[in-house]
Amino acid sequence: MKDQHYLQFRIKKIYLNIFVYSLVFLTIFLILFYCFDNQNRAFFREVFAESPLKGKHKNTSVYDLQQAFYEIYELYKDSVVFISTEKTVQLRNPFYNDPFLRRFFNIPDLPGTQKQRGLGTGFVISSDGYICTNHHVIEGMEKVKVKINEKEYDAKIIGSDKFVDIALLKIDGVSNLKPVYFGDSDKVKVGDWAIAIGNPFGLDRTFTVGVISAVSRKDVDQLGNSHIQTDASINPGNSGGPLINIDGEVIGVNRMIYSQTGGNLGIGFAIPINTAKEILEQLRTYGKVKRGYIGVQIASITEELAEEFQIKDRKGVIVIGIVQGSPAQKAGIQIGDILLEANGKPLQNPDDLIRIVNELSIGRRVELKIKRKNTIMNLVVIIAERPTE
Repeated sequence: MKDQHYLQFRIKKIYLNIFVYSLVFLTIFLILFYCFDNQNRAFFREVFAESPLKGKHKNTSVYDLQQAFYEIYELYKDSVVFISTEKTVQLRNPFYNDPFLRRFFNIPDLPGTQKQRGLGTGFVISSDGYICTNHHVIEGMEKVKVKINEKEYDAKIIGSDKFVDIALLKIDGVSNLKPVYFGDSDKVKVGDWAIAIGNPFGLDRTFTVGVISAVSRKDVDQLGNSHIQTDASINPGNSGGPLINIDGEVIGVNRMIYSQTGGNLGIGFAIPINTAKEILEQLRTYGKVKRGYIGVQIASITEELAEEFQIKDRKGVIVIGIVQGSPAQKAGIQIGDILLEANGKPLQNPDDLIRIVNELSIGRRVELKIKRKNTIMNLVVIIAERPTE
């Protein structure tokens, strides 16, 4: 009995000791935590202080501009779409075509297929599902899907034009989409605000801001198409997205970047929306673009050509080929003729004539000033529809 009481006493003493030690440790922990917390508060006290600039500019144009950016994003967040594409490509062993390797090392052909996927941007141009994007986004693709506000739709390619790089898509079963608002790209000026919304690297609805760096850039592609240049950040995946002004109007279709690394260097190019509108109208009506031509092959007058055709004055461009049955042949143009002017505009290189013809519709006249040997003459060429390639 005595041993039992002693055992109970020992157990109570152990519990008491545990309680006391726990209380001591808890007290020490609270003291250390209080000291550490005070140190943190002291450390962060300066950075948690209110900025002296807070609210200072609230009623100034800076906040008005920021508010305009908010409103533009809200206006277009459901009008800019995410485009994903897919096609099947054939796999081939790159060494199979070498007869030596194939004979002595038994190189297999490794036939097979794989899915190649791409992505881009587009924007809604009608509430019933017409979408504008770039030709190169959907070129050669078997499947095109459009995601709008987390909903994905199969898209049909209505038409596409590789020369200007514009494509028109259509999704069915919709009736309440939010189209963008077109502006007038002819009124764009260097220094205007420029806003790009797109899906760079698959990051959907990315909003970037810059300015218009240049207008009417004609040396961007081989065809001499006019482009708007901007320093708003544009990267792979932005292709086909809208370039927007501060009034919330689409002034261009983002097309490409100038980069040696594949990333943004502050030089992006957009197709003027006035040009895109003309292409979109034809794609909607005909499924293609009816483009005019006169049927001449021309070149700058090099030293070799000047010597071959015995040309002393190297002004203008020289005709080096004529398409049979073309407007140029019907008008009497001959190989070796030097084209000096078109509709009163001097021709300094082949791109000058290409631009003039591209700006005129089918059936319009081109008045050419021509030098043939030592004779100056004027010929009229009627623009015809370019034959299907």
